[in-house]
Amino acid sequence: MWADIMARVCGPDAAPAHPPQPARLADHARHPVRGQDYPGLRPHTGGDVSGCVYLDLPEAAWPRLDAFEGDDYQRSEVLITGPDGLPLRAWTYLFKEDRAAALEPGAWDEARFASEGKARFIEQYAGFDATKPPTAG
Repeated sequence: MWADIMARVCGPDAAPAHPPQPARLADHARHPVRGQDYPGLRPHTGGDVSGCVYLDLPEAAWPRLDAFEGDDYQRSEVLITGPDGLPLRAWTYLFKEDRAAALEPGAWDEARFASEGKARFIEQYAGFDATKPPTAG
């Protein structure tokens, strides 16, 4: 997840203490989600996904990330190649199998998201408030 989106989802009290590190996930692929700017990640033999890993995510971040990802995604433990080139267990969000019909064929275009889709997503996404903890009062 992009660092600025992660910070907005987690909020200052549950934000990662360090920036994301580069990582790779073998045997998976990111596909465009029909009508959306963001991708859906699914297992795919022979696939290889470049991304990032947050190595120090506070426990308070997980309920917020679960809410942000919503019903189309399932938090799953995977084996990645970490920033040091060694295998590392990590959590990711896989697009659920029973929702896979919403995925378009082909690879999701990360560069296009950066240049066009990211700003649109941030502007249109209404769920950021749902990721915040309830206020006392």
